[in-house]
Amino acid sequence: MPLLYDVTKLTVGTVLRFGWQPRVEGLEHLPRHGGAILAGNHLSVADELFLVTSTPRHVTFWAKVEYFNGRGPGGWLNRRIVAGMGAIPVDRSDGRAALRALDAAVPVLRAGGLVAVYPEGTRSPDGRLYRGRVGMTRLARDAGVPIIPVGVLGTAEVLPVDARLPRRHPITLRFGPPIPVAERINGPRDIRTVTDEVMAAIQQLTGQEYVPRYAPTRES
Repeated sequence: MPLLYDVTKLTVGTVLRFGWQPRVEGLEHLPRHGGAILAGNHLSVADELFLVTSTPRHVTFWAKVEYFNGRGPGGWLNRRIVAGMGAIPVDRSDGRAALRALDAAVPVLRAGGLVAVYPEGTRSPDGRLYRGRVGMTRLARDAGVPIIPVGVLGTAEVLPVDARLPRRHPITLRFGPPIPVAERINGPRDIRTVTDEVMAAIQQLTGQEYVPRYAPTRES
């Protein structure tokens, strides 16, 4: 586990645990060892913080490539943070680069790591759950790992878009049973089917209204 990740869990994680006392359910579905994808709904930038706080194992995330090549003191700090947290860079302006970022997660998963994915592709603009993108399922197939659905509630109220300071609000995280992938994929239709199954599992955990179309893109 990266040192900065440990430090963040000890400092920021302690503040979140005592300040918000998130309710965590279904943690027994998280394997103690071995690779898996954590697929969750995405309501706020606070989702990652509470997921890290509530998960005993190291979780790898993607981060915008801009965080890795910024200039000046702020850019240097961002580079140290994202690199120290073990993040994977992703260039969202280039479709092929985004695919390469997915490929970069395969060794992490095959080595027994956990990788967090937000299959909606962006934060929900209105609190509803949108159609999942199939890259998550392709990644699980290529790495030979299951997908664990994760439902997060309350983060949009804790840290709304453009908010400068967090607010007090109850937080709940729910982990669902692992969904096997590799042995079920025989073609593109199967990839879509499994993706929809994961989204249905997330919807069961959160109770969100489901929208059968992709979420409109936004800056995150």
